[in-house]
Amino acid sequence: MADLSSNFLGIKSPNPFWLASAPPTDKKINVLRALEAGWGGVVWKTLGEQVKNVSSRYSAIDFNGTRVMGFNNIELISDRPLDINLKEIAEVIKLFPDRAMVVSLMTENNKAAWHELIKKVEDTGAHGLELNFGCPHGMTERGMGATVGQDPEIARMIVEWVMEKATIPVITKLTPNVHSVVPTGKSCVEAGTNGLSLINTIQSITGIDLDTLVPNPYVAGKSVYGGYCGPAVKPIALKMLTTISQDPTTKKVPISGIGGISTWKDAVEFMLLGATNVQVCTAVMTHGFRIIEDLCEGLNNWMDEKGYQTTTDFIGRSIDKITHWEDLDINYHHIANINQDKCIHCGLCFIACEDTAHQAINLDYGNPYNKYTIKEEECVGCNLCQLICPVTDCINMVEHRKGDEYLNWKEFQKRGLPLNDH
Repeated sequence: MADLSSNFLGIKSPNPFWLASAPPTDKKINVLRALEAGWGGVVWKTLGEQVKNVSSRYSAIDFNGTRVMGFNNIELISDRPLDINLKEIAEVIKLFPDRAMVVSLMTENNKAAWHELIKKVEDTGAHGLELNFGCPHGMTERGMGATVGQDPEIARMIVEWVMEKATIPVITKLTPNVHSVVPTGKSCVEAGTNGLSLINTIQSITGIDLDTLVPNPYVAGKSVYGGYCGPAVKPIALKMLTTISQDPTTKKVPISGIGGISTWKDAVEFMLLGATNVQVCTAVMTHGFRIIEDLCEGLNNWMDEKGYQTTTDFIGRSIDKITHWEDLDINYHHIANINQDKCIHCGLCFIACEDTAHQAINLDYGNPYNKYTIKEEECVGCNLCQLICPVTDCINMVEHRKGDEYLNWKEFQKRGLPLNDH
C-alpha cells in the first residue's frame, strides 16, 4: 500500500489531510472527533483579541439540485476566551501526539501583541503557527485580516515581527482578494515565513431575499460581504496556487493548499500543482468528519494504481504543464466525434453549437429520432458539445494535427504565415 504520511516543515501527520482553520476546529470536542475519525491534523480556528460574532452567519449557493456548491460566511475569529482555547489545544496535543496541531493567529499590527500571542501558543506544545492574512469580511477596520494580505509591505513587516519570536514553523495564509497572490507571497517569503497556505475565502454576496430585499446572511435587516468557499472556488484556488508554485521566490517554501477540496481527486490536483498537503473545511461542514475515510482510501488507491509510493513522488508534477497562451501549439487540433451507439438524441449538442458556437453539427430529421453528426470541416474543437452532452463518452474529441511540427503563435507571426491556413 502507498505511504500517505506527510511531512510539512517537519510537522508530521499520518496523511496529508488537515482541517482548515474554521468552525470545525474551534473547540476540543470537534477536534477530538475529527482526529478520532482519522484526520492527519488541524489548524485551530484563529486566535486573537476577544470578539463577538453575529447571528446569522452563513449562506450558500445551490446549483442544479446540488446543495452548497458555494458557501459564504461572515464569522470572525474564535469568540471563545483565549485561555480556554490554549488549554484545549494543549489537551488535544497530549491525546493525539502523532497528529499535526497548527494554530491560526491574527492580532493587531503591534509587534508586542504578536510576540505575546506567539509565546502563549508555543507554550501549549503546538507544532506550527498559521498567520491569518486573509479574513475578508471582519476586523479589517482594525488593520487585520485581508487588510494585511492586500498590502505586501504590511505583510512583510508582520512576518518579520513573527519570525523574531517564533521557534516553531510559521505558515502564512494568503488572501485571494487581490489581483495576484504573488507580491504578498514574495514579501512573506523574503521576510522569513517557513511556508505558505492559500487560498483564504473570497469576498462575496451569495444572493438576496426577494421578499425582504436583504442579502444573505441577514442580521437585523442588514448584511455584509462574506467569505466565499466550497467547491465553487476550487478553480480559482488552483490558479492562485500555480502562480505561487511557479514564482522563483515563493516556490522555495512548501505550500498548504486550500479552496474547495471535497474529494481525493481534488486533493491530488492541488498536490500536482505544488501543494505539499491540503486543508479541508466546507466539505466536512456539509458531510461530516467521516469523509476522511474516502479521502484516504481514494488517494491510496490512485497512488497504488499509478505506482507512487509516497506523496512526494507526484507533488508538483503538473506545474510545468501550465504555460503561456502564446506558447501553445496552434498546429494541434481537435474534432468532435459522436458515438451513435451511445447518443440519446436529445439534441443538446446541436442547440449549443448552432446557437452559440460554430454551426458544426448536422441535424438529420428522422423517425423515431433525429440523428446528429459532426461537420468536420467546420469543427474548431472547442469542446462545447462534449461538455454539455449528458452521456459520458458519447462525444469525444479526436486529435487531428494540421502540421507535423510544433508551432506557437510567436513563431507563426515571425514567419508571416497566412491566418486562413490555420
